Amino acid sequence: MQRRVQRDPRSPRAKRLTRVLVCAVAVPLVAAGCSSDSGSDDGKDKGASASASQSASPSPTVRAAAYGTLPKPCEVLSEKTLDDLVPKAKSGKEGSSDDVSTRGSCSWSSLDNNGVKGSQFRWLNVSLLRFDSDTTRGAGDELAQEYYDKQVRDVQSAEGAKGTKSEPVGGTGDEATAVRYELKKKEGTFKQQTVVARVENVVVTVDYNGAGLAGDKTPDADDLMKDAQKAAEEAVGSVTKVNGTGAAPSGSASASPSKSASGSASKSASGSASKSPSESASKSASKASSKS
Repeated sequence: MQRRVQRDPRSPRAKRLTRVLVCAVAVPLVAAGCSSDSGSDDGKDKGASASASQSASPSPTVRAAAYGTLPKPCEVLSEKTLDDLVPKAKSGKEGSSDDVSTRGSCSWSSLDNNGVKGSQFRWLNVSLLRFDSDTTRGAGDELAQEYYDKQVRDVQSAEGAKGTKSEPVGGTGDEATAVRYELKKKEGTFKQQTVVARVENVVVTVDYNGAGLAGDKTPDADDLMKDAQKAAEEAVGSVTKVNGTGAAPSGSASASPSKSASGSASKSASGSASKSPSESASKSASKASSKS
């Protein structure tokens, strides 16, 4: 009987067969590994691309406000102007403010007693309101423009006003409007003059009224209006001066605003000034009359 010859595993033919089998098994594993690595790289590339896209998106910005501060309200008018408008006023009374860099006001009362002929009363109030830029609400000058328009409308619709007239005023800030009307009070007939002006991101409101008390003649409205416009022009000049020529913008263009430009500013905007100038003047007139 013949026995089958066993092949020597170390023979050249057996070695070649072994190498073929090893390569056949290794190829799918390498391919699978490459496929897995390729998918991982794709995920990283997509994540990096999304991250780059997000970082490239610009943050919201808004034009910076031109003016960053306000003058002291009781110092916006010269002594000469005060002597002309409120000759008997001893000093101004500054209104309350939680942030003097964004809002302020000052008022003066004058009673010129002419004895049996009566007396001449004058009341003057200057209010200042500054708006910062806000990435949500807009640029400071635009916010000031909105408030300016509202302020003019409010003055034109004052309660109890008679014979209301309005006219634009040139040479006072970027824009200005003068409003005049009469108010009859128990003390007499008050001639009310209000000038609302805007310069950049600041709104200036000047209230000036006069009355002849205890039988004295009623003051001329045209003369009062000229004085009110003079005071408004001077107050606007003080705002510009305190911020310097070519004043640097207030804060960065994309910075959040201070509380001033928010709702709180509008609530206390002109305080006692344009909210009800006739009431303030009437009270001042009553006090002045009782002292005389």
